[in-house]
Amino acid sequence: MTTHIVLLRGINVGGKNKVPMADLKACLEHLGFSNISTYIASGNVVLESDKGTEEISTLIEKVLPESFVLEDELIRVLVLTREQLRAVVDNKPPGFGEQPETYHSDAIFLIGIDAAQVMPLFSPREGVDTVWPGDGVVYSQRLSAQRTKSRLNKIMAAPEYKLMTIRNWNTTTRLLEIADSSPPPPSLKINR
Repeated sequence: MTTHIVLLRGINVGGKNKVPMADLKACLEHLGFSNISTYIASGNVVLESDKGTEEISTLIEKVLPESFVLEDELIRVLVLTREQLRAVVDNKPPGFGEQPETYHSDAIFLIGIDAAQVMPLFSPREGVDTVWPGDGVVYSQRLSAQRTKSRLNKIMAAPEYKLMTIRNWNTTTRLLEIADSSPPPPSLKINR
C-alpha cells in the first residue's frame, strides 16, 4: 500500500458542491481505500491504496457525482504520491511560506498541465505578487497588507484555471505531515 494525497477541486466553495468530509471518507472506504484522513472541508484527503495515482483519480472523479449533488463540471481530482508532495515542499523557492505574518503563500497545483504552460497567465503586480514555476505546481505569494491589489484572481478567467487547485502553504505542509504520519508499508517496517 502506498500513501497518496488527494486534492479535490471545486467542492465546498461558496456554499456549492457540498461534500461533508465524513460522507467523503465513507465513500472512499467503499471504494476500497484505507487509512483515510481528511483535513479541513476544502477537499484534502490522505489515503492508502495499491492503485496508481491516475487510477485513483479516475475512480474518485467517477464516484463523486454519483454520490453527491454537484452543480459544477469543474470538479477535478488530483492525486499525488507522498514523494510528489514532499518534492513540492522541499523544492519551494527560498523563503517561500516562511513569513506568514507578512505574506499569503499558496501552492497552485496543476492537473494535467505544466508550469511552463500556465506561467504566461499570471501577471503579478510589482511589489504585491510574486509567482514561481515548479514541478506540477506554481508557487504564489502576495503581500498580506496589499492582497486586495493582487492579480492572482485574474487567472480565474482563463480556461486553464479549471486545471488548477489552490492550497495555502499551511494546508500543503500539514498534508505532508499527515502523510508522513501514516504507517509505513509492511515491507518497510523495522522489527526491533
